[in-house]
Amino acid sequence: MPVWTRCLTLSAALIVAAVVAGPASAQIKLKWAHVYEITEPFHTEALWAAGEIKKRTKGKYDIEVFPLSQLGNENQINEGLGLGTIDLIYTGVTFAAATYKPLGISGAPFMLRDFEHWKAYRDSKLFQDLASGYEDKTRHKIVAFTYYGLRQLTANRPIMKPEDMQGMKLRVPPAPLFLMFTKSVGASATPIAFAEVYRALQQGTVDGEENPMPTIMAKKFYEVQSHLILTGHIMESMLTVVGNHVWSKLTPDERKIFAEVLKEAASRATDAIEASERVLAVEFKGLGMTVVVPDREAFRKAAIPLHNDPSAGAGWSRAQYDELQALK
Repeated sequence: MPVWTRCLTLSAALIVAAVVAGPASAQIKLKWAHVYEITEPFHTEALWAAGEIKKRTKGKYDIEVFPLSQLGNENQINEGLGLGTIDLIYTGVTFAAATYKPLGISGAPFMLRDFEHWKAYRDSKLFQDLASGYEDKTRHKIVAFTYYGLRQLTANRPIMKPEDMQGMKLRVPPAPLFLMFTKSVGASATPIAFAEVYRALQQGTVDGEENPMPTIMAKKFYEVQSHLILTGHIMESMLTVVGNHVWSKLTPDERKIFAEVLKEAASRATDAIEASERVLAVEFKGLGMTVVVPDREAFRKAAIPLHNDPSAGAGWSRAQYDELQALK
């Protein structure tokens, strides 16, 4: 066979092989969006998970993590997931509840008793049922549940009881369920996007804000607020959600890899955040903040009557509420 004939035959074979093998070996780039700082465990564990998924899928999935609201605020990244412009997100349960209200149950003030109650809920059939309800409505897949921490108040004055917050302009995330807390204490809710909170505090647009201590530290709110008030009024959680346009195309083995890695990342972040809460109050004192221990029982008693009040943001059934309270 002439050399040129052999070369043509070899070229044709290589082209056929490339056509057959190309799509299976092509790298797929995904975008993972969130609104948090790069120093927070959410972000560092997302980076770990992205690397681990890439390794376990032999380079097929290359996930880039976009922190700091780079792809939008909480509402916008949830919308991006539906549009297919974002592939994975971290989102608070209260934002997911905008689509499927019962999922917000754990984000109500004083709904969860303590960290053990939170873990019981994470591992419960109730959580799986609520996640399935969200998935049925959106087609997106909730893969993991991460502890975000107890939400605490910051202000420029001491607050000891609910009455001390009457009329206070309190920044809250732009999600309806957060109104339950402000309603319980008589504060004036001021929804502001996460990226704008520092400036709002600095300029006096609001009198205070509320977030878990790791976030208060990461966002340096201690620079513009003098008092940390340990209300612990909401035990906040984050969901890791994979868009349907991605999840539906994963093979069973790939789904297993994504689920295992993202759950491990959530567990690692949960442990880091829970541990940090034990020491941060002392660190805030060292940074010049006055740390106040208020009458938490008074705050709890003010919130409980609103737990099943739809006008205050409740979107779950009484049966779901009772099932959550019965968990141990």
